[in-house]
Amino acid sequence: METKSRTLEITILSAEDLRIHNKSVKKNAFVVVQTDSFNSKTTKMNGKGGSSPSWNDKLVMDMPMHYTHFVTLQVNCKSSGGRDKTVGLVRIQVTDFIGGYSPETCLQFLSYRLRDPKGLKNGILNVSIRLKEPLQACSSQAVASGLGIPIDGRNDFGVVTGIPICSGYPSTSFFR
Repeated sequence: METKSRTLEITILSAEDLRIHNKSVKKNAFVVVQTDSFNSKTTKMNGKGGSSPSWNDKLVMDMPMHYTHFVTLQVNCKSSGGRDKTVGLVRIQVTDFIGGYSPETCLQFLSYRLRDPKGLKNGILNVSIRLKEPLQACSSQAVASGLGIPIDGRNDFGVVTGIPICSGYPSTSFFR
């Protein structure tokens, strides 16, 4: 049975060199994480980090797999007048953390260049990200189906994950 949404665990770690109108951000920076138009969460406001704030905020949210192609991270700053100003934005492609050489549930540390509303480079955002497996996704299906391969004479039918390794050579160059 195919899962329609997965649980995304994203930790907003820190940012570097944040600016508004070419002036360093002084305080009150926060990040809005959005997986689609219905799912968004916000970090706490960093009151004293200046242009290099750190949050270390873990956000857990649903990510619909059938139409989510990227996760949007927007760094904002609350001005003295109470308005939110956009510092920078990044769109993380889902393929950055799904479908690579490491398992999907592996915690990955990533850094992204932010772009301001004009599209100019404006700081770096550091995050950790991973997908969380539903608790009964593999084990209950494997046990219910009765399929599995005994490992070292055991009968517990452990789940084994294989990672494909591409050689970079055309398939006709060595073997057929």
